[in-house]
Amino acid sequence: MRGVRDVGRGRSHPHLRLRRHIVSIASATIVMDAIGTVLVFLFERNAHGTEITNVGDALFWTTAQLLTISSQMSAPLTTGGRIVDVAMMLFAMTVVTSLAGAFGAFFFHTRDEPG
Repeated sequence: MRGVRDVGRGRSHPHLRLRRHIVSIASATIVMDAIGTVLVFLFERNAHGTEITNVGDALFWTTAQLLTISSQMSAPLTTGGRIVDVAMMLFAMTVVTSLAGAFGAFFFHTRDEPG
């Protein structure tokens, strides 16, 4: 828990950099979720056979996609919805690799710090 507290407080330069990375990634994910929700809703709401018929469905589906866990809802049926889906998958992969890099850099730069 001390390490989490140190990152939250920005105890050292590596802690501060990691906190900035996490905040940036979280902020970008929230923005991507909102944009994806609106776009998927607009593309899918009138598609024949879609399971995304309201904003709540679109938010649930988009959030599940960004968390890379998917859902029981079927994939988008429209071309626009599918393009948004691929963009969100690419974004999710970028987030995972960015977080891995941020943590790797953090541990590399803090390995020689005293206690």
